Amino acid sequence: MFRLQGSKVLAVDMTGDAVKAKNGSMVAYDGQMTFKKLSGGGEGLRGMVTRRLTGEQMTVMEVKGHGTCWFADRASEINLVELQGDKLYVESSNLLATDAGLRTGTTFTGLRGASQGNGLFTTTVEGRGQAAIMSDGPAVVLRVSAQYPLTVDPGAYIAHQGNLRQSFQSGVTFRTFLGEGGGEAFQIRFEGDGLVYVQPSERNTIAGDV
Repeated sequence: MFRLQGSKVLAVDMTGDAVKAKNGSMVAYDGQMTFKKLSGGGEGLRGMVTRRLTGEQMTVMEVKGHGTCWFADRASEINLVELQGDKLYVESSNLLATDAGLRTGTTFTGLRGASQGNGLFTTTVEGRGQAAIMSDGPAVVLRVSAQYPLTVDPGAYIAHQGNLRQSFQSGVTFRTFLGEGGGEAFQIRFEGDGLVYVQPSERNTIAGDV
């Protein structure tokens, strides 16, 4: 159902089914489509409370119909992730679209969210189906294993999946070497077994500085 046309446009072929996508990301469609605006960032009461706490207004639309719909957002690179009943943790600003059957929610991220100014929660996507995530530049998928834990600069982090433990530690970030650091820098450390998605361009936030 999901396929890429180039690296920056997502094509979704629908035969009466639906897809959830970032509001305003539709660039073209053929056939018969209906569009419905949804509240995003979480489902149910918890999602509403979360958005009030964080001030996030992640708006999502449901597209349903017969034909092909194309999505893109600010010429970002798009990466397809196949979920087999597992859970994907992704920054809300990096989530472009999901199969309608996938459940989206929110989870507490602690220090990283607060320091980035993105709120204290990140988006979760769970179930069986496909999700499309965005990156500033081609994303790199890094494997984490018991023998090889991974340390990531917060500004480069996009998403992760698998059986991973996440912790925060003080340390030198890439920004420090460029003379752009201010305050105490920190990094995200992943241990366990899973995948971490990183982008080659860091967000324009205070990401790694507390």
